Amino acid sequence: MKVYLSENAFMDILLSSAEVYKKECLGFLLGYRLLDRFIVEHAFSFQTARRRPKGVSFHDRNHKKIQPIISSFEKLQIIGDFHSHTQFGNSKGIPIPSEEDIAEMEAANVYIIAAINNTEKRLPWRENRDGSLSGGIGDFFFKIAAFFLKEGKTQPRRGKIYCQFPSGFREGS
Repeated sequence: MKVYLSENAFMDILLSSAEVYKKECLGFLLGYRLLDRFIVEHAFSFQTARRRPKGVSFHDRNHKKIQPIISSFEKLQIIGDFHSHTQFGNSKGIPIPSEEDIAEMEAANVYIIAAINNTEKRLPWRENRDGSLSGGIGDFFFKIAAFFLKEGKTQPRRGKIYCQFPSGFREGS
């Protein structure tokens, strides 16, 4: 499954992850799905999420407040969510779904995990063989991966992320 990530969605995921670094971020992915791909146009984080270093959740009542607004967009729909996995002590954040993440996944949606860790190196952005994106900016190193469940399956599969924007970052950022 291919996952096309717009510049806006890419930036929103990076900024949401960095803003609450050391705690996890959580948000919805807006876009649309086709037979063999997801098109992610926007990502917005939950401002009212309960954040912890190893977990994040939100109140369903807050989702009910925004659902009528999202429903009014003809071409966009909620197609999944994103959250971050952060460095915690010596344990690096990795973009692999936890058992809790997997339990909350639904078929026909896409799930993006942004691992965010401290770095002192300036590593260029690149597409990795495993379908993820990675690179450094500021004091952080990110690795972003996408997952989805096939109908009737219980183990997620990794999608391949396509995003033109990372190559546009200035060197030395």
